[in-house]
Amino acid sequence: MDNQTLFKNRVAVLGTMHKKESVIAPLFDQKLGIKVIVPQFNTDKFGSFTRDIERSGSQIEAARLKAQQVLLLTGESLAIASEGSFAPHPYLPLASCNREVVILIDKKNELEIIGEELSFDTNHSHLKVTNIKQAMDFAGKVGFPEHGLIVMLNEYPDSSDEIIKGINTEAALIEAINNSLKKSGNGTVHLETDMRAMYNPTRMKNIEKATYNLIEKINCLCPKCSTPGFDIIQRIPGLPCEWCGAPTTLTKSVIYKCQKCGFRKEKLFPDGKQFANPVNCMYCNP
Repeated sequence: MDNQTLFKNRVAVLGTMHKKESVIAPLFDQKLGIKVIVPQFNTDKFGSFTRDIERSGSQIEAARLKAQQVLLLTGESLAIASEGSFAPHPYLPLASCNREVVILIDKKNELEIIGEELSFDTNHSHLKVTNIKQAMDFAGKVGFPEHGLIVMLNEYPDSSDEIIKGINTEAALIEAINNSLKKSGNGTVHLETDMRAMYNPTRMKNIEKATYNLIEKINCLCPKCSTPGFDIIQRIPGLPCEWCGAPTTLTKSVIYKCQKCGFRKEKLFPDGKQFANPVNCMYCNP
């Protein structure tokens, strides 16, 4: 079993309505020989960034559900889907980050492989405004008009009727702010970045990076049975301090596992370092 046998000249359906194929399709074609097609498919029903539709499960569960549903819709055997999230960084909670996952489901060979990207590179932001000047100042800070904006009456809208998406001209922004202020009961409206991929080139770049990561994992074959997706399932802490040798919380080794035959392999020092900086040691830097 190898990638040429499994994937070359196959068709994959991509579950998106936000033009993610612009970064995903070329990579799958060039690196794996897979032709990506995009059927008409409503992904908003699985959740929206504007919070009027709740996401279906966790981030990975939502991506998996998109892929499974687009397989059912088309009758194909190979599907791709992605899902993004924006939240405080897990280790630096004061910093916002963008996590992107891109999933491949191969129904024919019973494989599921997931690529990821966690990046500080995001313009994700929001602000309550009372006038056009505040809106324009905010727009200037978040990369408008290359990056789109959204105007809504409240941060948590009661319905989609209160939301104006895809704003990418000054005239459209002014009109949306003025119209929403007229409807507002408290003289303020909620303004935020449009995080849908086709209106956010910064996010689109992170989706591309997650796709590269997915392809790397597809090309990582099990040493025993050559199944793609030989991936890390566990990180083991304990990288020793460079000064005192005490174990730290940093990763000392990782465990890879094949999802087909179950073969496991441990790899020491996956980050290329045999010792931790003393700043990470609870004894040298308490």
